[in-house]
Amino acid sequence: MKISGFTFVRNAIKYDYPVVESILSVLPLCNEFVVAVGNSEDGTRELIAAIGSPKIRFIDTVWDDSLREGGRVLAEETNKAFDAISPESTWAFYLQADEVIHEQYLEDIRCAMERWKDDPEVEGLLFNYKHFWGSYGYIADSHKWYRNEVRIIRNDKRIRSYRDAQGFRINGRKLNVARINASVYHYGWVKPPQAQQAKQENFNRYWHDDSWMEKMVQKNESYDYSIIDSLKPCTGNHPQVMKDRISRQKMGSGL
Repeated sequence: MKISGFTFVRNAIKYDYPVVESILSVLPLCNEFVVAVGNSEDGTRELIAAIGSPKIRFIDTVWDDSLREGGRVLAEETNKAFDAISPESTWAFYLQADEVIHEQYLEDIRCAMERWKDDPEVEGLLFNYKHFWGSYGYIADSHKWYRNEVRIIRNDKRIRSYRDAQGFRINGRKLNVARINASVYHYGWVKPPQAQQAKQENFNRYWHDDSWMEKMVQKNESYDYSIIDSLKPCTGNHPQVMKDRISRQKMGSGL
């Protein structure tokens, strides 16, 4: 059984994505890891290349910034990375650049892929989610946040990234999946306020036109993390690959 990892990313440094930690978190499971690096301004490709793993393979892409309906460009970039993985792989492990897997789940994930590899009825594996908000100490837990997503898919090119790359479909239908006892740690809402604000001003362009942006996106110096309806404290530890990043944030905040 061979396993490919894949992701897409653009301007990871500028928008403070933990893409290195994301890749490192699943690299032990993968025979290869394909990274679709979009046209960046900040040395994103060099940042990832510095990992120094022979498993990592790059494809260089140019984002179609005209695809401003429903985040479609994100699905297009996901498909580019998926299409580039080895045809010899049974499974493809997809993570977005702000998603990390805890090492405590790796053996269970491996066992699940082994268990279902010869059952074509199982087209993907469904993960739980933990959405961190504002800091590494709190999780957003209201009903507005998605609780599950498919992050491992069979290497079947009928499978396509759906809408804004949140999930996958075959000819418009949901995949037949097996649920596994593993969580994705989502850190997309843990950034310095200035970086989060810059990300919001940039990424909303992939869902909305200029008139919507002008009316709805406030141009502030920093993001207001107080606009959240429900939080709960994080219990347990974070993935080991996040240790240095979390330490840097604490040092920077004076904690």
